[in-house]
Amino acid sequence: MVAALLAGRKTQTRRLLSLAGFRWFSQFGPSDTPGYDWHFRREDGCWCDYRHDHLPIRYHAGDRLWVREAWRTSKVSDELKPSQLCGGGYTRVWYESDRDNCDAHGRYRHARHMPKWASRLTLLVTDVRIERLQDISEADAIAEGIGRDLIPDGLIPGGNTGFGFPGYSGFATAKSAYAALWDSINGPGAWDANPWVVAISFEVKRGNINVL
Repeated sequence: MVAALLAGRKTQTRRLLSLAGFRWFSQFGPSDTPGYDWHFRREDGCWCDYRHDHLPIRYHAGDRLWVREAWRTSKVSDELKPSQLCGGGYTRVWYESDRDNCDAHGRYRHARHMPKWASRLTLLVTDVRIERLQDISEADAIAEGIGRDLIPDGLIPGGNTGFGFPGYSGFATAKSAYAALWDSINGPGAWDANPWVVAISFEVKRGNINVL
């Protein structure tokens, strides 16, 4: 997905809807009350109606988000924790998605351990909406980073078997490819559960969030 961000193919992401302080999210849904967008059941059993802009959602248009990705430093820093490394240009960082002979550098570091100063991509949120996971359209699935399979002519007639993502290919539609991607990240059956999600659209900016 980092490669898709760098290539400009990924401009959306989806996250499970989480309303802090409330339970029974499966009973969340559109409101029938005029002037309100959504309702959901509180843990005391009461149904509450809310406008979209009053929901406690983490992301809003105009927000800036920094991207974590797998990374490495020089071998001399292998024994140091991320908190012990120096930012501000003092520590050289190699990004795994670049495949820049990374094995010649230091040890692999998981994306979850990337500090903010090491990030090179910033997302400018342009739109946030709430929907069921399976309501994703073909265009939205492509905006999630799903791409056309690139099979050379001669191997397969027409040179194209459909849609896919790294490691998986041959799906008839971008939406079916995204369903497989969702399950690969969230576990078997996650797509069929059709949860409520927050769909976030964004622009990709190349640069650290602290300097843009």
